[in-house]
Amino acid sequence: MERAEIIDKLNELIQLDVDAAEAYDHAIKHIHYRDIVKRFRGFQEDHQAHITNLTAVVQQMGGTPVKPVPDLKGYLIEGFTALMSLTGTKEALEAMKSNERLTNRKYQEAVTLGFPEEVMKVLRVNLSQEQRHLSYIGELLSIPRREL
Repeated sequence: MERAEIIDKLNELIQLDVDAAEAYDHAIKHIHYRDIVKRFRGFQEDHQAHITNLTAVVQQMGGTPVKPVPDLKGYLIEGFTALMSLTGTKEALEAMKSNERLTNRKYQEAVTLGFPEEVMKVLRVNLSQEQRHLSYIGELLSIPRREL
């Protein structure tokens, strides 16, 4: 895999994490359970850390990282999350599950590519955190509806 191709893929992941962090912002506003909000803030911090660590890798490779602002797809994700969240906690969780599925899929695809080992280490850590996010949201959604 060429350096330019690696940088492009990493920039795609940075953008994905920017969009995910923004989506958590919208979901948090509509969740009425402090412990879920606390966990979601932690997940949001994970996404922000991914932005930071991927940006550092791009710079170390001599590339220019994307600016950490939502793009059109991000605005669509945010809009979807905001709309779903308006109806309550369960719907906010459903929206975030959808968002985390996308993030997990993109990170899983990335770890199958031929990145150098130092890049793979970062991607594996990020993927494991993404898997934890999705697992937690899945657990919450398994709780009977009337309890959320």
